[in-house]
Amino acid sequence: MLISERLRNIKPSGVRRIFDLARQMKDPINLSIGEPDFDIPEPLKEEGIDWIRKGFNKYTPTQGIPELREKIASHLKKKGVHFEEVMVTAGVTGGLLLASLALINPGDEVIIPDPFFVMYEYQVLLMGGIPVFVDTYPDFRLREEEIVKKLSKKTKAIIINSPNNPTGTIYPKEDLTKVVRIARERELLILSDDIYDNFVFDGPTCPCTGQLYEKTLTFGGFSKGWAMTGWRVGYVAGPREILQQMITLQQYTFSSVNSFAQKAAIKALDFNVDSYIQGYKRKRDLIYEGLKEKFHVQEPKGAFYIFPEVPGGDGEAFVEKAIKNNLFIVPGSVFSKRNTHARISFAASKETLLRGIEVLNRIS
Repeated sequence: MLISERLRNIKPSGVRRIFDLARQMKDPINLSIGEPDFDIPEPLKEEGIDWIRKGFNKYTPTQGIPELREKIASHLKKKGVHFEEVMVTAGVTGGLLLASLALINPGDEVIIPDPFFVMYEYQVLLMGGIPVFVDTYPDFRLREEEIVKKLSKKTKAIIINSPNNPTGTIYPKEDLTKVVRIARERELLILSDDIYDNFVFDGPTCPCTGQLYEKTLTFGGFSKGWAMTGWRVGYVAGPREILQQMITLQQYTFSSVNSFAQKAAIKALDFNVDSYIQGYKRKRDLIYEGLKEKFHVQEPKGAFYIFPEVPGGDGEAFVEKAIKNNLFIVPGSVFSKRNTHARISFAASKETLLRGIEVLNRIS
């Protein structure tokens, strides 16, 4: 067989399948997309264009340009995040892959709260590791006793994603403190995916494990908060010993990160996006209020997703019914070991959201 053994358990993304299907339809109500519906702010686009015109178009240092790394370090220090080293990556996706390559041996177990971003499971599997899922239903809280039950001598790390994709949950500090206590007692690593940390609706900021625990790898980036999805710029901060190995791995994988986008990312960290976030809070309110009477649903506190339990308890069947009504959402089974919910993105226009709410209530 020509295909490598490591791909035996890897399946095509269920999210991408929905995306591809939506693209084939005429005027779909598309609430499946996991990216902001606003464009990169004009000053950031102009910054990137200026650097292209200046000729800043060649390879950059493997770990990222020094001025961006310094800016990220300053940004994280203001947040109170513990770290020794910072590197720039090809989005959070690239950072997670480097971390997985650096840390996971075949047979190592990684704790993943369920529901979860689909990439976590498959990157662990690619390394020959074992994803171990911890149930957070029905309120999407991290419960110490549930985590402890899933620990073993093979446990290597815990992945935390807050604000969360697909639920929109922000884990409260008390939950994160419990996770940190478990990790500290057992000398486990925590991988903290903070990519949605700009999208916080009911408070100024959200807590993160990097503020509480030194053995945390903090992942962040510019794809969500500044809509720079196609420019592929992210970062990782954490213990120097691990980051140095990840930088070496980047030499032999991604080589370096988009040149002009790194320059624009420097400017992005000083660019205020509060008006965008307020707009998303209004969208959150619109869809939550529109669904709460007919659906059992938690109000999202961050990101731009809502994760209702579907009538009848069969998420895949409900999504098929929605697609027949020209509405594209994603079955919860893509993000979970359960098939009881559906992920709905409210990164869409008000008109699209109202059309989607009408269909969802009609078919429920």
